[in-house]
Amino acid sequence: MKIGIVCPYSWDVPGGVQFHIRDLAEHLIRLGHEVSVLAPADDETPLPPYVVSAGRAVPVPYNGSVARLNFGFLSASRVRRWLHDGTFDVIHIHEPASPSLGLLTCWAAQGPIVATFHTSNPRSRAMIAAYPILQPALEKISARIAVSEYARRTLVEHLGGDAVVIPNGVDVDFFARAEPKAEWQSAPARGEDAAVGDREGNTGTIGFIGRIDEPRKGLPVLMQALPKILAERPGTRLLVAGRGDEDEAVESLPAEMRERVEFLGMVSDEDKARLLRSVDVYVAPNTGGESFGIILVEAMSAGAPVLASDLDAFAQVLDQGAAGDLFANEDADALADAALRLLGDPERRTGLHERGSAHVRRFDWSTVGADILSVYETVTDGAASVAADERIGLRARLGLAKS
Repeated sequence: MKIGIVCPYSWDVPGGVQFHIRDLAEHLIRLGHEVSVLAPADDETPLPPYVVSAGRAVPVPYNGSVARLNFGFLSASRVRRWLHDGTFDVIHIHEPASPSLGLLTCWAAQGPIVATFHTSNPRSRAMIAAYPILQPALEKISARIAVSEYARRTLVEHLGGDAVVIPNGVDVDFFARAEPKAEWQSAPARGEDAAVGDREGNTGTIGFIGRIDEPRKGLPVLMQALPKILAERPGTRLLVAGRGDEDEAVESLPAEMRERVEFLGMVSDEDKARLLRSVDVYVAPNTGGESFGIILVEAMSAGAPVLASDLDAFAQVLDQGAAGDLFANEDADALADAALRLLGDPERRTGLHERGSAHVRRFDWSTVGADILSVYETVTDGAASVAADERIGLRARLGLAKS
């Protein structure tokens, strides 16, 4: 099958949607399909062979964040050229309602279109106002996918219609087989005497991965919780991976506590997996705007006990708290108390590790990819059936016999 996938956000700025599209494309290519991804990208960005650049993106405030989108006459021309050259059997557009390549592709494309909706946010006046513009394009979509029940709810409230829920996918085994990194582990995990480690408070390593300077990722809440954690367990370390202003991130901490925070910067996929394999607790303190929670799935795949804010989407991914612990959103004290309980309870951490490792299998690409392919096959079979009926009708109107 020839598959065209449209990414709305800049390929050179990592994010959950881009990672999902990358992994989906590579999964489909491994299965023998021909895949092309159209995405915004700066000229100097190295791109995989299956990605076609639609030109540079511009930063736009979107869904509580800043998205790098691509829109305009030049972009529309590149979309039309990509569609013409690709002759795709199916086109898979991500976030078709965002002012970027997906909407342009909806306007220009002919043939079966599948759309995935990632966004979860309250009903907005902007979306209501934009609906008359969006409607003609969205009516061309043959099948809709939502990455969670909360993304589906947003779609229904904003745009009407419905969608099948297919979660984001993860290569579970990639994370499960990663080797822990000794310097990222707590002292007993490195083979030192556990009793000494407990007495000196050196048994706790907390992990956080996300954009440091994006408040909704929740690092400020975690920083507010850290003094309470360190007061009880002074040897605890917080490992932070992600881009942003590191000095600004720790400015709320007392000076003597700042050395307990280690910034790792942007990390490779391999090091992300090793980090998640190394920590005692992975904390996701996100405050809103999340429709799924791919980092939770990655952490569970690596066997990390997960502690997350009780966003609806996070609770769903964590099986309502059975596969990971939840704390009250934006409540730093609740975060600190929950983290201290987990750090002091190795049996609880082991239980979360076991339940999370079993629960996460439903998000593996072997399952998610098969579900997406089923949607592709349904819309292409439907399009072929409609085309056949139209040919039969045309021949009948022309008075031609079947041949």
